[in-house]
Amino acid sequence: MTEFTFLPSAVPSVAVAGSERRFPVHRIYCVGLNYADHVREFGRDPERSPPIFFMKPADAVVANEEEVPYPSCTSNFHYEIELVVALGRGRRDVAPEDALDLVFGYAAGNDLTRRDLQKAAKDRGEPWDTSKGFDYSAPIAAIRPASAGHVTRGRIWLSVNGTLRQESDISRMIWGVPHIIAALSKLYELRPGDLIFTGTPSGVGPVKPGDRLEGGIEGLEVLRNTIAPPAED
Repeated sequence: MTEFTFLPSAVPSVAVAGSERRFPVHRIYCVGLNYADHVREFGRDPERSPPIFFMKPADAVVANEEEVPYPSCTSNFHYEIELVVALGRGRRDVAPEDALDLVFGYAAGNDLTRRDLQKAAKDRGEPWDTSKGFDYSAPIAAIRPASAGHVTRGRIWLSVNGTLRQESDISRMIWGVPHIIAALSKLYELRPGDLIFTGTPSGVGPVKPGDRLEGGIEGLEVLRNTIAPPAED
């Protein structure tokens, strides 16, 4: 029996819609700038933007209806509603036409971002880690199994305190789910338990403590979270 120097942390997990089962999280991959309107929102040409990948820690997941503490070291904290793909199988070098075979299900997620830190990192040509991969940065609703159908189109939206801020359609993604999975599988060995946040449409903006965020994707569970004051030590 393996003896650890201290008890290992619990495995991060996400609810599965219509079930008591949990989806254990292995890694969280994210795609940046995957809607043309969002690419233009950041002053770039969508025709010349290949997939941009970054990661969040697995324990950054936040369940539906849980509070999100306002993070430290930022004064420009942004929401980004996204389709999340949950993988139930792993593989390297998967072809786009075979990629959906790896998918366990889909969920609505929020790629929370310390935008000021991201801008500073971009300006200096540095990685985005501190702007994207922080505690409580990956709220996600329950995963709907792909047996109910793959998500290729449908309304995606987010509101803050009841005011609509983001609205688009999944079909407007520059890189669709099969191509995202195929591209990632050339860079990493994908594993069961991987989550892929697939990018956000235009309309991103700041939130503050007390704000209520609601976002969803047609056919999936609506994600609801409230921004809480900064966590105390």
